[in-house]
Amino acid sequence: MSVNFAAFLYLISASLFILALRGLSHPSTSRHGNFCGIIGMGLAVLITLLLVLPDFSRLVLILFGLGIGAVIGALIAKRIAMTAMPQLIAAFHSLIGFSAVMVSAAALYSPSSFGIGALGSIHTLALFEMAIGVWIGTMTFSGSVVAFLKLDERISGKPIILAYRHFMNMCFCAAIAIFIMILVMTGSHFVFWCLVLLSFFFGMSMILPIGGADMPVVVSMLNSYSGWAAAGIGFTLANMALIITGALVGSSGAILSYIMCKGMNRSFISVILGGFGSETLIPSTSNGKQRFVKKGSADDAAFVIKNASKVIIVPGYGMAVAQAQHALREMANKIKNEGVEVKYAIHPVAGRMPGHMNVLLAEANVSYEDVFELEDINSEFSTADVAFIIGANDVTNPAAKTDPSSPIYGMPILEVEKAGTVLFLKRGLGSGYSGIDNELFFRENTMMLFGDAKKMVESINKSLA
Repeated sequence: MSVNFAAFLYLISASLFILALRGLSHPSTSRHGNFCGIIGMGLAVLITLLLVLPDFSRLVLILFGLGIGAVIGALIAKRIAMTAMPQLIAAFHSLIGFSAVMVSAAALYSPSSFGIGALGSIHTLALFEMAIGVWIGTMTFSGSVVAFLKLDERISGKPIILAYRHFMNMCFCAAIAIFIMILVMTGSHFVFWCLVLLSFFFGMSMILPIGGADMPVVVSMLNSYSGWAAAGIGFTLANMALIITGALVGSSGAILSYIMCKGMNRSFISVILGGFGSETLIPSTSNGKQRFVKKGSADDAAFVIKNASKVIIVPGYGMAVAQAQHALREMANKIKNEGVEVKYAIHPVAGRMPGHMNVLLAEANVSYEDVFELEDINSEFSTADVAFIIGANDVTNPAAKTDPSSPIYGMPILEVEKAGTVLFLKRGLGSGYSGIDNELFFRENTMMLFGDAKKMVESINKSLA
């Protein structure tokens, strides 16, 4: 196969990736978008195999690697629970960064094999592109590993504050810049691995101080970093498919990060630089005063829901932890059959990754026509008889609108307090990731349903029967 014809086919592959992103922008076209992405990736792999076909030993090595990856990927996809998707995505992001580093190392040690220089030398521009790709790729790898450990609760999800972390990060940045310049000027293998090591610790120092509440932004941000790492290696290898695909992932991840930041009232620049995560404990807004809540049972909740004409369900991370999405869908179907209007309200940062709640609801076969984003559903809470909140805390806290001293002040929230009755399903009165009490617990129209989310919804279903 000629190089020009391969470049043309890579362009078709990249076009399919663009169509995939377009399709994934809406639930009704997501299957088509996913199919375009699969075809595009399959075509890119096939082109690469055809290019190395004359070299049988290389072809066998590539097929061997593909086989190992396919088996591992299939096993993971079959066994992974939908509730574990955030940590799975973080783990996959780490592999993208790791791949970028390994490809760069191979190009550095054997530039003639990649067409970027004669044996023992490498073009200066290719060295610069490689250095940038290695920096971002290694940072993505180590940062994603930390995110995985936090999401999977292997380490604490709370911010792990490092002493003098801002000064340390500035030193890392300065050292990385110096080593990038030295690598471009010398092409030293030793400097290359020093750059990898510095970038590795820099990625860790960026993500460790970030708490669980910010994980949706972290996942989106790391997704963007992995794309730029792939694009950087694409420039090094003069591979159009890698450049376009990496740029697509990088830019779409950056846009998604911006959307997440708006949803959490955070600065986009501070997120990109890893400069967020609380460094101080946030005091309780209750000021030590004894406050009372209205506690209800499954029977009470069933009675309220059964007599409603419109119910808006607000899922949160508590639903994911309890894996209550199937029981929730069963409850919704039961009251729908009784003539009750049911809708689902999704906050952009609910859960541990962008779209986490949408994925779980889709897995439970909830119709996408019943699922609405914050800006589309907020005006309807005032017309709802019941707002049924299952594990969502900070995204429903009225303090975001009423208390200027609150750390979440200004964050767009779901205005559930406007509903006739608020049924709040939670294990206890504990604060959310922001560390503050939810004023909604103490409102006159709020009834707290304490217990495991799945068991409580199942009990409500029995009471509805």
